Amino acid sequence: MTSAWFRGYRPVAQPRARLVCFAHAGGGPSAFRSWHDGLPADVEVLGVRYPGRQDRLAEDCVAEMHPLADAIASAITPLLDKPLVFFGHSMGAWVAYEVALRLRRDHGFSLDQLLVSGQVPPHRREPGGDDPGTDAVIAEVQRLGGYDAQLFEDPELRELVLPAILADFSLVRTYAGDPLAVVDAPVVAYFGEQDEDARPEEVRAWAERTTAGYAQRSFPGGHFYLAEHEAELLREISARLAPAHA
Repeated sequence: MTSAWFRGYRPVAQPRARLVCFAHAGGGPSAFRSWHDGLPADVEVLGVRYPGRQDRLAEDCVAEMHPLADAIASAITPLLDKPLVFFGHSMGAWVAYEVALRLRRDHGFSLDQLLVSGQVPPHRREPGGDDPGTDAVIAEVQRLGGYDAQLFEDPELRELVLPAILADFSLVRTYAGDPLAVVDAPVVAYFGEQDEDARPEEVRAWAERTTAGYAQRSFPGGHFYLAEHEAELLREISARLAPAHA
């Protein structure tokens, strides 16, 4: 499936379920382009296409959480005919959580599971603060490493990706989630054991954001552990997506 908001890299005629993936700050659906190879053949993998990057480069970025989550929740309604699982990494974990809240509130729809990665729940951080400036944002991206850090080595690529990264960092900096809002789907949290921004004791607080079950799993590595351990992560997710009768 390809639409304004969702990109699939392998068509599935009759999916048993859909895994909708929300990328990190500055990222897009290409972060998940190989995931279908490691997941069950009857699970459709869709990456969320945030405006202002990749094949939506000509569009304005969205620098605030609530209009972004509102737009995604509205666009996803045609997909509610199948069970949905959300996976969000870093910023994407918060976006996935906010979209899940809207689906429940506005459509009475419950996710099968919410999988969050490399992120603490929003009530474990204080929003706001001064704009750190472009140089500080670039330094932070390079510190975290992962998919985008090397893009800043090429001046032309840097100019292409910088607006989306700046908008996303503004979204993260200003986002204030409702401290009482909970999802009614099981939450599974993944994190890198050396990720200083997602420490186990803080990640564990995702259990407070659901009325259903909670589990967590760590992997070797830092903030972008999932790049190095993609196959292992997908085996873990595949086991959670297995049919109930299997």
